[in-house]
Amino acid sequence: MDYEFFMSKALEEAHQALSMGEFPVGCVIVYENRVIVTGARHHSVQDDQNELDHAEMLALRRLVDLEEKIDREKVTLFSTLEPCLMCYTAIIVNGIRRIVYAYEDVMGGGTNLDLKRLNPYYSNMKITITPNVLRGESLKLLKKFFSDPKSRYLKGSLLAQYTMEQKVN
Repeated sequence: MDYEFFMSKALEEAHQALSMGEFPVGCVIVYENRVIVTGARHHSVQDDQNELDHAEMLALRRLVDLEEKIDREKVTLFSTLEPCLMCYTAIIVNGIRRIVYAYEDVMGGGTNLDLKRLNPYYSNMKITITPNVLRGESLKLLKKFFSDPKSRYLKGSLLAQYTMEQKVN
């Protein structure tokens, strides 16, 4: 599987979110070497701001609504930002076992959760996580977002500070 190709598709979703003034996170879910659903962050900046409309959650909702029968253990999820704890657990509970992300979320990333320390339902799961695929491209989008004076979402947060300190290659 061409991880960079599919991450570029997730980055297209993140670009779309940024163009609408949203936090630039995109996600695609791949099955049998094709994108079957997408998601981009919504409601990060409007008056109806919420923490449920993450790119991964929207893509998962679309996956659940698919009429096509698929083996979810053969699905790979690509996200431009490391999934938060909410998204990570929703991903694995929905049967996805491979996660690829571009940029680390030093503030809220959930992929370091030690499943072995949890109850058997989780501790027996075998999850493959691949970080840093097209990291620089995601970093550029996040820097652009955090540099914009109109962007208030997560302004001054650990993620914003860390991101602004990173060098773009």
